[in-house]
Amino acid sequence: MGDASPKPRLLVSAVALIDADGRVLLAQRPEGKAMAGLWEFPGGKIEADETPEDALIRELHEELGISTVTSCLAPLAFASHDYPDNHLILLLYACRRWQGEPVHQEGGQVAWVRAPRLRDYPMPPADLPLISMLQDWL
Repeated sequence: MGDASPKPRLLVSAVALIDADGRVLLAQRPEGKAMAGLWEFPGGKIEADETPEDALIRELHEELGISTVTSCLAPLAFASHDYPDNHLILLLYACRRWQGEPVHQEGGQVAWVRAPRLRDYPMPPADLPLISMLQDWL
């Protein structure tokens, strides 16, 4: 059953940063990265020695210049998506408390988006199923 060499699994932590007005932060993937120009929930790959929360705290600092703590991260949903090169498992957290103003450190754009408008932003296939869950939750 299946092919002889299964695709690598990629485990990623991402976050829905939610501001006081209930808007969600989306970050645009910068030029030079896979799927450049698409919008996504900020986050990144979980390294072998990291918990999903540790990875997210690190990525938020690297990508957006903000800091938060594990107690401010609430598990919200996950997505599982088969890409040509790997199988992505995306863990989505919600966060309402952080320090600093989110600014894309790699030159991409960020946007604060109201829940009903999340589908107006083109996103990678793995992020799309999370929109409905997030909209229901908000």
